Amino acid sequence: MYLVESRGGAIACMLLALFFLGTWPAILTLLERRGRLPQHTYLDYSITNLLAAVLIALTFGQIGHSKPGMPNFITQLSQDNWPCVLFAMAGGIVLSLGNLSTQYAWAFVGLSVTEVITASITVVIGTTLNYFLDNRINKAEILFPGVGCFLIAVCLGSAVHSSNAADNKAKLDFSNSYNNGKGNVEAPLVKETFPKKNETKDVEDGDYYLEKTEFGTADFLIELENKRAIKVFGKSILIGLGITLFAGVCFSLFSPAFNLATNDQWHTMKEGVPHLVVYTAFFYFSISCFIIAIILNITFLYHPVLNLPRSSLTAYLKDWNGRYWAFLAGLLCGFGNGLQFMGGQAAGYAAADAVQALPLVSTFWGILVFGEYRRSSRKTYLLLGSMLFMFIVAVAVLMASAGHRNTY
Repeated sequence: MYLVESRGGAIACMLLALFFLGTWPAILTLLERRGRLPQHTYLDYSITNLLAAVLIALTFGQIGHSKPGMPNFITQLSQDNWPCVLFAMAGGIVLSLGNLSTQYAWAFVGLSVTEVITASITVVIGTTLNYFLDNRINKAEILFPGVGCFLIAVCLGSAVHSSNAADNKAKLDFSNSYNNGKGNVEAPLVKETFPKKNETKDVEDGDYYLEKTEFGTADFLIELENKRAIKVFGKSILIGLGITLFAGVCFSLFSPAFNLATNDQWHTMKEGVPHLVVYTAFFYFSISCFIIAIILNITFLYHPVLNLPRSSLTAYLKDWNGRYWAFLAGLLCGFGNGLQFMGGQAAGYAAADAVQALPLVSTFWGILVFGEYRRSSRKTYLLLGSMLFMFIVAVAVLMASAGHRNTY
């Protein structure tokens, strides 16, 4: 069995996990914006998310021979370790609920702000719990200033959202395609033109140039609303914020539950029974995550929420539009969680919560792929830059607090 035992290896795991966990939400957001039902997407995502856990367990969990008190993955499956297995499965349940919730919150609140709010709740609650569960192996004088940096970044993120929302409202107020109850103002559409492929130019052909709505314009916002699966115009932002807060609480609990599963701080295991190794715990964690996701999303196919259209298992199986992207998102999330837990087992789960700076990555994808904050005000850009800078500081400080576990 392969274990990460060095501080450098743990930090490498956390950095890679940060990239993976910040990228898969962007993929699911892309599919929702293209009109794919979130129930279909999450079912596909759940399959490969479980597959990633199985691959990690059968490779890293089986490399080499067992060590005293540290059996390999398959050996440990037959041991009497159910108290800790239940902790691992509880962690999987709350993670699944959190991930499922954020899929709807992204549409209402936006990718960047959703990730900032959920990350902040995770850091404030989850990191504090992990610090005490880990017997304070992390350096408190460094760890908690890092938590403070996250809170500052959260405040900046909220300001970014508020400023950007005001920018969008101003764009829509002056659009000839939007009615806010005060009447419409004529305004020219902002388009970019480009020639059709595989055609020779004919100056008499006025259709030679195609039109594409630019990112950040009012017409882009309206076009997006018409395409996307979850309709958000006219709905209260409190719906999205409520879903986001619920997701944040779920995310704050899954890492401490996994910590209890692998280290048994509450001494629930029988004497002489080895603790769950990280790979076995991750396997059970992912099994429960998968079961909850399948049950809820099949239910949502026939009884959808938020006025989504009704679907069916047959319709889901026939829907290949974006399926491979959903499969990729599941693999990224699965490997990201596995790497986070591998790094946390070596350096402490409180330090591993540095991956909650994933809004740094998600914001990058939001700007690059979705055109978030395009054509926004100078105030929005200033706040956005400040938020990203503070997240970079937060990641560095939390990683600097990493200790070393002496259990093994």
